[in-house]
Amino acid sequence: MGADIPIFLKPFQWVGAATLSILQEAGRLAAFAGRVKIAAITPPLYVMEILRQIIRIGYFSLPVVGLTAIFTGAALALNIYVGGSRFNAEQFVPNIVVLGITRELGPVLAALMLAGRVSAGIAAEIGTMKVTEQIDALHTLSTDPFRYLYAPRFWAAVLSLPILVFIADIIGVYGGYLVSTGTLDFSGSLYIRNTMNYVTSSDIAGGMIKAAIFGGIVALMGCYHGSNSRGGASGVGRAATLAVVSSAVLIFFSNFLLTTLFARIGL
Repeated sequence: MGADIPIFLKPFQWVGAATLSILQEAGRLAAFAGRVKIAAITPPLYVMEILRQIIRIGYFSLPVVGLTAIFTGAALALNIYVGGSRFNAEQFVPNIVVLGITRELGPVLAALMLAGRVSAGIAAEIGTMKVTEQIDALHTLSTDPFRYLYAPRFWAAVLSLPILVFIADIIGVYGGYLVSTGTLDFSGSLYIRNTMNYVTSSDIAGGMIKAAIFGGIVALMGCYHGSNSRGGASGVGRAATLAVVSSAVLIFFSNFLLTTLFARIGL
């Protein structure tokens, strides 16, 4: 039938096919996410597996998140100082640094680091289990992979990322403090006072809410692409790549939606 379509209508056919493919993939992802969330809130819960995943996902991600935060805070302070000096507004460096770190850069950058390290790792691990038929063996043993494999990783990421972001906020602000007091001639006590007077609980709470949602995205993308991997080692590698890319895109998209929502409700 494709050969009967006029040539000038071919682009519309391609656009329609691509749209249907995207909608089908979105439907499969939504169904998968729904099953994972149901498995995460209904018994039985594998508590020891959740704790083990918290250590793997959260604790082992702390060094890369901390390094990212301190360099981001330092670079942010320098850029704000350079931009503020054009308008004689250098004194607002601590205010903008703490706001940028707690509301945006802390949650987003920590989530991206987790996507690169954890989402790819989850996809590779589960993809390997998929192609070596270990997941089929779980079914044979009457063990639901959604409860034993996916739900613990989902809970671990949702619980770990807010803690990582809270630590990243402190380290990022400290990075700005080091640069400001070390090279920009700021008073240390004045910098800390301005930071504490400007930051509010809603700034921190907004970042924590974002972090929990981003953590769920990271875990879901890793589990979803890992469970759908095909074709041996090349399929596992492709699943890991797709997990990182899809996690990053959804993190940026959801960050925009959440920022818009928080602005409307005054959070």
